[in-house]
Amino acid sequence: MAAQFGRRLRKGAATTAVAAVAVAALSASQAPGVNDHGRQTAADATPSPEASASDGSATGNSPYYTDLPPLKSPNPSPSTGPAPGGTGTTEAGIPATVLDAYKKAETALREAKPGCNLPWQLLAAIGRVESGQARGGRVDAHGTTIKKILGPQLDGNGFALIKDTDDGAYDGNSSYDQAVGPMQFIPSTWAWAGRDGNDDGKKDPNNIYDAALAAGHYLCRNNWDLSQQGDLDRAILSYNNSRDYLNLVMRWLEYYRKGTHEVPDGTGTLPDNRSDDGAGASPTPTAPGATTPAGSTPKPGPRPGKPETPQKPGGGGTTTPKPPTTPPGTPSTPPTTPPTPTDTVDHLEDAATGKLTAMAGDAFDRRISTRAETKAGKSVAKVRVRFTIVGDTDTTFTGGEDVATVATNSSGVAVAPALQAGEKTGTVTVRATVVGRAVPGLDYKATVTERAADALARTGNAALTCAPGGTFANRVELKATYNGAVADGVAATATLIKSADDPTVTDKGPYFKDADGKTVRTLTGLKTDAKGLLKLPDLYADDTTGTFLLRVTTVGGATLTVELTVAAAETTSPSPSAEPSA
Repeated sequence: MAAQFGRRLRKGAATTAVAAVAVAALSASQAPGVNDHGRQTAADATPSPEASASDGSATGNSPYYTDLPPLKSPNPSPSTGPAPGGTGTTEAGIPATVLDAYKKAETALREAKPGCNLPWQLLAAIGRVESGQARGGRVDAHGTTIKKILGPQLDGNGFALIKDTDDGAYDGNSSYDQAVGPMQFIPSTWAWAGRDGNDDGKKDPNNIYDAALAAGHYLCRNNWDLSQQGDLDRAILSYNNSRDYLNLVMRWLEYYRKGTHEVPDGTGTLPDNRSDDGAGASPTPTAPGATTPAGSTPKPGPRPGKPETPQKPGGGGTTTPKPPTTPPGTPSTPPTTPPTPTDTVDHLEDAATGKLTAMAGDAFDRRISTRAETKAGKSVAKVRVRFTIVGDTDTTFTGGEDVATVATNSSGVAVAPALQAGEKTGTVTVRATVVGRAVPGLDYKATVTERAADALARTGNAALTCAPGGTFANRVELKATYNGAVADGVAATATLIKSADDPTVTDKGPYFKDADGKTVRTLTGLKTDAKGLLKLPDLYADDTTGTFLLRVTTVGGATLTVELTVAAAETTSPSPSAEPSA
């Protein structure tokens, strides 16, 4: 649970193994089928082999609840009512506010990223595994959890080591990060992935509307299409980097797809088993405003849904005390924590990125590459580098995000996602920083130029002629291309010129009309359409006859000159009358 990059160190491998065996048994007991979207069901959907574990994780790879969905149908019987902490049909019941947040997030993503095909049931599955649907829907009227839901501090003691990144602002811990809220984001990820899902002007990881929308955007990055099994697997693994986690979420996803119902807030089923086999170690609700002492591990509480087991005197299970291993009076040596790769980073260096230039609306053909180095210039692997697009620009990374966090590879290099140019032209700054380490950032400059065309051609070959004082029967239509491809959205200018050698505006001959019907012989502000076509308005002729030139130019240097002819209509002489016969 939580959101960031780093390999998870799990305690209680036996519990995870048991969960994996249970998942396999459940797969065999449920018949394969097709869901309402016509996709493969989880029972016969094997995670794609390409979706393997990586260093990335949205949750900091924190522990999660391993409870499996029941075997019986999720549809409740009319006589079955919700019961806190219950099982069976109540498993499918999702608290009203939590369910509303999932569905609103799906609607928002359908508009913002339609190609992602995010189902709200996926958010429900992750929310069930991460926090038991916000601890059974214990939220207020605005969707904020009654008590904070915090994961264990990620101090490397059985978990990933993630030092504090928010000065305790979200998790109350100024030494190490902890997963926060119903979707269990860690602060360093919430800093860029957070969203305002309930339009109250705040991005609160403890609010289910904010957290559900943030989770949706997180799962929809990288242009993933969640209707495709491979991308779905990758997205789930990016949330928590564990194959057991992937299998479990898939199981709950399919369960919710088969049916669910709404239950009152606060009456949802509470989870029981956890992947670390800890008795409520995470996520543990805390009193509002409560903080975790810096450098300390939250004290485990009773496992949800089970009474606390009484402890023997002394708090341990051993009745015979062991003799001290250190003679009395010997000064104790405080434990030392070995430096992490992040601790060794002294600076960032460019890794042969090259010139970053793209036309508006296009993808940059180069990607930013940054290398993390020690003071001696040695590359550092497994360091998280955050790339942030700063300033007033609509340029984003692929997928629409303006922040991306990437772990350095074995060569110490982090490669940012591809940049996608927006419509605003000019210089864009992308800043690379080390997550969890206060070293100077490294700025990259990317240039967005205007859309351009390098060739123009008429789409037809009909003669452009007109009688004096009339209207040209055919309009001028051109097609713009750039390197042979359609050039859409390219600015153009059309001018009636004096001659091929004199491009100044003529004062006689054909003309356009402005909105007030006045004569104009230069049109600016023209743009090609989505197909690269430029359709000029009607042309009119004054009383001057002759051949005239219309010149069209575009950004990028494309130019085409078209001939226009104004001539009086030919008159036909009457044929001589026949001679009268003799």
